[in-house]
Amino acid sequence: MAESGASALPPTPPAHTPLARAEHFVWLTARVLEQRRFEYHFLHGDEGDADAVETALAAYRNDDEGYGHALEPDLRGPVSQPLHTAHALSVLDSIGRCGGQRVDRVCRYLTSVSTADGALPAVAPGQRGYPHAPFVPVVDDPPSELLATGPVVGLLHRNEVWHAWLFRATDFCWQAVESLDKSHPYEVEAAVAFLDSAPDRPRAEAAADRLGRLVREHRLAVLDPQRLDAYPVASGYAPGEHHFPYDYARTPGSLARAWFTDEEMSRSLDFLAGDQREDGGWPVRWRTWAPGTALECRPMVTIEALRTLRAHGRTIG
Repeated sequence: MAESGASALPPTPPAHTPLARAEHFVWLTARVLEQRRFEYHFLHGDEGDADAVETALAAYRNDDEGYGHALEPDLRGPVSQPLHTAHALSVLDSIGRCGGQRVDRVCRYLTSVSTADGALPAVAPGQRGYPHAPFVPVVDDPPSELLATGPVVGLLHRNEVWHAWLFRATDFCWQAVESLDKSHPYEVEAAVAFLDSAPDRPRAEAAADRLGRLVREHRLAVLDPQRLDAYPVASGYAPGEHHFPYDYARTPGSLARAWFTDEEMSRSLDFLAGDQREDGGWPVRWRTWAPGTALECRPMVTIEALRTLRAHGRTIG
């Protein structure tokens, strides 16, 4: 019998379910942040777990209120970067903590690193001298990127954050999304992240409809996982780095869900569920360039796979 006053053991998923296998993988391989995120999303989900996630995330925060220290594993070193900071905001959003003074301070950082048109570069020049993925170039005068700006603007609007930085950044996103006549999967995902929460809903729906036609015309989503070779891999992507309907429509409420039939969406979710590996984790599909970064990324990918499956009503355990 447990001693009086001892805390109860946390509930564990039924053995051999996708969630139980993933839990073993996370405890075996993940950073503290991903361990805490797993607890929040799949084990308890209470305020104490949200506090623990925020505490783990704070270890990556710098004095300039940006985030660094390889929070996004493909950028190493201590310096703050927009991609790290976007990742931090997405973590805060996922636990319902994307607001208040903490986000005001982050917006001041975003203002300080923005380009002349008020948007974000993917990587600021301060990354030079630290290891980084070869597919993430470091230049002295980086351009604005929808890839970096869209997800940040979208989640700030979703959380009803109002800051001066958002006005020009929102204008940039509209211009970038509405001028796309060709693209690649990660840029489309960034566009969807913006459109799903943009305040002007009729405009967002019209832009999403046009973007969905572009995705299908250029075969940027694998609609039949049994015929992967029939779908091209975008230039610069790793061999086999395909994208699927669930990559664009992470939740049923996404505007991108209308791009795909029920059958196409179901096939992609079947593929995602079946992609869990023997060790319990999901694979990294983008180009890996260092053993440590691949190891750090897999728990992140695993958490997102489970969240996506659950959001679409799939049983995970």
